[in-house]
Amino acid sequence: MKNKRLIAVVALLGIYLIGSFVYEKMAETKSAAPATTEVKEIGVLQYVSHPALDEIYRGIKDGLKEEGLVEGKNLKINFQNGQADQSKLATMSQQLVQANPAALIGIATPAAQALANTTSEIPVVLGAVTDPVGAGLVESLDKPGKNVTGVSDQPPVSAQIQLATTLLPQAKRIGILYASSEDNSKYQVAQAEAAAKEAGLTVTKYAVPSTNEIAQTVQVMSQSVDVIYIPLDNTIANAMQTVIKEANKEQIPVIPSVDTMVEQGGLATIGINQYQLGVQSGKMAAKLALGKNEAATTPVYTFDKGDIIINQEQAAHLGVTIPEEVKEKAKSVTQESTKSTESSKEEDK
Repeated sequence: MKNKRLIAVVALLGIYLIGSFVYEKMAETKSAAPATTEVKEIGVLQYVSHPALDEIYRGIKDGLKEEGLVEGKNLKINFQNGQADQSKLATMSQQLVQANPAALIGIATPAAQALANTTSEIPVVLGAVTDPVGAGLVESLDKPGKNVTGVSDQPPVSAQIQLATTLLPQAKRIGILYASSEDNSKYQVAQAEAAAKEAGLTVTKYAVPSTNEIAQTVQVMSQSVDVIYIPLDNTIANAMQTVIKEANKEQIPVIPSVDTMVEQGGLATIGINQYQLGVQSGKMAAKLALGKNEAATTPVYTFDKGDIIINQEQAAHLGVTIPEEVKEKAKSVTQESTKSTESSKEEDK
């Protein structure tokens, strides 16, 4: 009788061990098997083509990739470019929304506004919007409150004006060039005007309705000012070569708000790296698309510092001597290269 019981116990123990072994192997096989790959679609609307916005789009794709969304594998990007045409932005927004993507990205304020006006359900990521609150896109930077969040490209305007006075100590008159049609520009113009007056400069504002008037306006400015300041303005950025061509005729330095505009002939700026801005936008869009975050509760991302960018070639052309203390912190760019190189040493990262 005892032998039978022992045999039964051994048999049960064997069955248990075999069952446990089989279960563990099945679990290992299941975990080792690749997960089902669901393709996420991201709609991207870019306001216009110019180097700064193109760099943002390049960064967006890399940002999506960093969060695990890769084109050709589990990501489809539906890209549209409005070429600064408001009617096209509206039509393209409707097309992008009708595709029912997992998330949308608007590169520049007009594009973001067009998307936000088209859908209140699909998450919208702001790629380079200077004043999201003033543009009516979010309730606040900390708590957007709607289906919209993203990245602000608000530059350090006061620091840019201070840099201008450091590089151009003899300058007394500054002209601010901007497009009257862009809300983001008006916000910065007010900041720049206040900072320039505080620095003791005489300020004159020059608003243009379109690119057609830029050349003539710069010609007029060049007779009346010592330096030209350009805020983050897509209309002016799209015609930067024209601005530099006309300003150079009278040896007038141009202080823009973005690194790519320094590469195009601006003297210097303290600006946010546009590629990194795009990377951050892409990462935010990926997290929304994957359901990791919600737009309404995701704070708008803002950069806490920028890089000093100097165009050494333009400085030489204008006869501007760059102080050593500025050189030590600056990145140097040339108009022949679209990539920045360190002139000495970068700021602490």
